[in-house]
Amino acid sequence: MNKPLRKLKGQSRMFETMYSTRKAAGETILELAREGVDVAAVAADTSKSMFTHLLKEDFSERFIEVGIAEQNMMMVAAGLAATGKIAFVADYSIFTSMRCLEQLRTFAAYPNLNVKVIAGLGGLSAGIEGATHLATEDLGIVRCIANMVILAPSDAVTTKKAIRASVKHQGPVYIRVGRDPSPLMFDKSYKFEIGVPVIHREGKDVTLIATGIVLSEVLRAAEKLKREGIDAGVIEVHTLKPMLKPELIEKAAEKTGNIVTVEEHNIIGGLGTVISEILAGKGKFNIKKLGLQDTFAESGTPEELLIKYGLKDYCIVKVVEEMIIKK
Repeated sequence: MNKPLRKLKGQSRMFETMYSTRKAAGETILELAREGVDVAAVAADTSKSMFTHLLKEDFSERFIEVGIAEQNMMMVAAGLAATGKIAFVADYSIFTSMRCLEQLRTFAAYPNLNVKVIAGLGGLSAGIEGATHLATEDLGIVRCIANMVILAPSDAVTTKKAIRASVKHQGPVYIRVGRDPSPLMFDKSYKFEIGVPVIHREGKDVTLIATGIVLSEVLRAAEKLKREGIDAGVIEVHTLKPMLKPELIEKAAEKTGNIVTVEEHNIIGGLGTVISEILAGKGKFNIKKLGLQDTFAESGTPEELLIKYGLKDYCIVKVVEEMIIKK
């Protein structure tokens, strides 16, 4: 069981150290190159924002800039992968999942090439960029593509682990990261395995299931619920596809009967859908899906949007309280 870093005094915050997941991704690509892994990176005028400029500075021959041409970016990455390289594409998730979707599907996923997509500004983290840059459908869109592995790490440490795991996997991988620094929750002892959910704490009253950086809000919510006498389990699903250990979800659901999924995504096609698919026909469960209720996200700071769409820790607590009372 992976345990979060130390808790802080006070009730408002559990984690004080902040670190950007997109920076962690860029740093890891550079580390891999220095270790002798045959990686390359392609950018569409996003090398600085997605930190692939770090690779460019030390290994210029492994970096290709195509300008604002995302479809071409994906094709170049597929070409590099076809020659045997591990090709990283680093861009905003709104573009990697939509603008170059055909190229991702047909020229990377169909031939099962080693194209690793670093999808930045995922979920509500891009709020200040405006509604057009908010990708709250990307996981569901890409998850439908055969051969694709879908990862949504929760902090900088898990992002580094996810990048390294993607390199060992044969085939295309979509890795969703955020924008600004987010809470650092784990240390290097964190164990990351593609397809295997992580049980952070067990509970008997309710099971909270999260994906991505919103996990920090879920862990805070679990602590607040504990003080109220409600025993909440927390499971992190960092892999939306494939799910290799569905029994971990099933056992937790059977134990509590109450399940709350939390995601910075439309509840259709994302984590809520994954969990529903796992539990379908397995019993009678009370399931509440927290996320965007089939709507487009508005512009705003990530904090404002987390509040608006009911993803803050106290919002989660309120939902659980109502669920327990009704039960």
